[in-house]
Amino acid sequence: MHELGIAESALEMALTQATAAGATRVLRLVIRVGALSGVDPEALRFAFTAILPGTPAEGAALQIDAVAAVAYCPNCQRNFAPDTDHFFECPTCGQLCSTLKQGRELDLVRLEMI
Repeated sequence: MHELGIAESALEMALTQATAAGATRVLRLVIRVGALSGVDPEALRFAFTAILPGTPAEGAALQIDAVAAVAYCPNCQRNFAPDTDHFFECPTCGQLCSTLKQGRELDLVRLEMI
């Protein structure tokens, strides 16, 4: 489960930022997870909860903001929701598109600490 490694990295970043800011506790982390990132949000939540005890983030909330996949067709010049994660076929013209505008995000976007 690579979500454990992701949770550990997010916690490490949060604790580093908390220390740099002079905070003693991390209360909340907000992570953006793209639909095509390959990350299972529930597995990430489980892993995150498992690694918090004994850290300055013990009891911290994890907010996961889902990011929908959006592809772009240069032929039609429009965005669309792809129905697969490998090939993005424009629903209007049928052209295969390679531009994914969003959906692979995996970002720690906000921390709340005291």
